Parts: sequence; C-alpha cells; structure tokens
Amino acid sequence: MAHSHTHTHSEGHHHPTFNNKSRIFGITICLNLIYVGVEFGYGLMTNSTALIADAGHNTSDVLGLVLSWSAVILTRKQPNKRYTYGLRSTSILAALANAMLLLVACGAIAWEALHRFSEPPVIAGLTVSIVASIGIVINGLSALLLMKDNKNDLNMRGAYLHMAADTAVSLAVVIAGFTMIYTDWYWLDPVMSLVIVVVIVIGRWSLLRESLQLALSAVPAQIDALAIDEYLCQLKGVTEIHDLHIWGLSTTENALTVHLVMPNGHPGDAFMDEIVLTLKEQHSVHHSTLQIELGTSHHECALTFPKPISHQHHSC
Repeated sequence: MAHSHTHTHSEGHHHPTFNNKSRIFGITICLNLIYVGVEFGYGLMTNSTALIADAGHNTSDVLGLVLSWSAVILTRKQPNKRYTYGLRSTSILAALANAMLLLVACGAIAWEALHRFSEPPVIAGLTVSIVASIGIVINGLSALLLMKDNKNDLNMRGAYLHMAADTAVSLAVVIAGFTMIYTDWYWLDPVMSLVIVVVIVIGRWSLLRESLQLALSAVPAQIDALAIDEYLCQLKGVTEIHDLHIWGLSTTENALTVHLVMPNGHPGDAFMDEIVLTLKEQHSVHHSTLQIELGTSHHECALTFPKPISHQHHSC
C-alpha cells in the first residue's frame, strides 16, 4: 500500500494578503471605537437612551471585529505537534461567533423596540440624525474597506456584513430622526428598529448557516463534491475510490483525503503531483492527502453513508 501525503504550501505568497487584512481590521476597529465614544458621549449629553443603547450595540460590533481580526492573526500560527494544521480553524469559529453575536444584538434591539411601543419616548430628532449621519460615514467606510475579500473569506464576509448592516441602521435612524422633527411620530423609532432587525437577520442567516456547516466539517459551499468524485474516478488506472472526505480547514482553505484503488500500483510522484495541482486550481482544494491501494483486500470505512460519494466503496 502506498501513501501520498501531498500538501502545497506557499507561505511567501500569503504575507501581502495577511498584512492587508490586518491593516484593514486595525483601521476599521479604530474608526468604530471613535464612533462609539462620540455616540455614547452625545447620548449622555442629550439624555438620549436611544443613542446610548446604539452605542452599546456598536460596542458589540467592535467586539465582533476584534474576533475576526484575532482569527486572521491566529491563522498565521505555524503547525506544531498538537495543532498539526496550525490554528486555521479559528477563522471559522470567528465567523460563527460573529453571526451569533449580531443575532443576539438584534434580539436585544427587538426587545427594546417592543417595550417602546407602549410609551414612545420623546426623541431629540436632530441630534439623533446628526450622530447617525456620522455612523453612516464610519460604518460605510468600514464596509468598503472590508468588501474586497468578503467573497472568498467567510470570516471577512461576516465582518463586512456587520458593517454593511450598521450602515443601513444608521441611514434608517437618520430618516426616522428627521421625520420625528417635523411630525413628532416618535413611534417611528421602534418601528424602524424592528424593520432593521428583520433585514439584518435575513441577510445574516446564510452566514450563520455556512459558518455552522464549516464548524461541523461539512463540505464547503463553494466545493462541488460530485465534480471532484467524477474527476478522481476518470483518472487513468483508478478502478475504485472510497473514503472521500472534503472539509474546510479555515474560511479560505479546504482539505481533502481519499483512497484511490489502483491495481497496477503507485503511478509515480509526477502523476500524484498533477492530481494535487488540479484539485487546487480547479476545485479549490488546497491540502490533499491521497492514499493508493492495490485493491487486494477490503478496507472497511468506520463511517457509512447512503450515497457513494464520501465514504462507501464504488467502482469508477
């Protein structure tokens, strides 16, 4: 039986991306900390519970950004004897925590809004609108900074969606604030809060689902497992495959292990390297472990599933 544990590492190409992400998070966190201070200060000066409450919400946003930033840093930790893949999976935990944190914040906002329907407090509309306008600038700029890498990195997407949602919140608050100046419709404040909560929950649900799936070692959403199965089956000399596992090492890297039954024996390192390169470039699998078997004995997998893809033996 021959084994090929082939991993492609290109550490030298990651530093610019890492430094860029780290700088973006640093700038975004600083901007939002400044805004939290401004909002909390004006809340105390104007006796506005709405501004103070939103300052608390934005503090949770900063915490979410710190979580995402910490994950970016921890993913750079080199593998060791205990953590053989390093701490790449911290980015998955950060994305999951970020999604859950915002949903908890939404629950708190909705609870406060429902209580305000009975006795809507008098809102200093002009002050609220001015401070919220600052929020549009801060959150909008933060979202733009985070937007570049959000499609290919679930952790970055979590942070981006957090800031984008807050930009929408600030815009809604500005509109409500100016409306209350001229109409005294103070019930608009809790109504707008509930609308915003619904929009945020709908937008963030996919992030929560994807990050939870990655935490449970599911096949990443962007991976076509069937296409990988078919590719491996059509390889010259492969008569059967089994124990195909695909999972996310982090929010940007994926791993694969598979047993290839090749009765004619090991095809050579060049053939194996070609498989690894194809899996990386065409199927977004960055770390591949391929095990070659002659098929002279039956290798029973501890896990069995109804479909041939993944774990059961099936002929190619």
